[in-house]
Amino acid sequence: MNKVVEAIPQDGFRLRLRFNDGVEGVVDLSDLAGRGVMSLWNDPEVFNSASVTETGAVEWPGGVDVCGDALYLRVTGKKPEEVFPNLAVRIDA
Repeated sequence: MNKVVEAIPQDGFRLRLRFNDGVEGVVDLSDLAGRGVMSLWNDPEVFNSASVTETGAVEWPGGVDVCGDALYLRVTGKKPEEVFPNLAVRIDA
């Protein structure tokens, strides 16, 4: 499991993240802004109040969160099967 250990809000619905394995990067969440429960980010103070949970997710007021694994995939650009090898489909002949 990839856990966020530090999240620093940036302009434009971006977060500077550091993960438990040392990976660091910026993730752009602007595609989520204003949609569904993420409409709460319409208030910049809410987006800027992001915090890291004990489970390594990033959370905002009201219990809205994005899991660390999803953020890790966005930061690294890796595919799920690269990070979670057990997801790879095996076809036995």
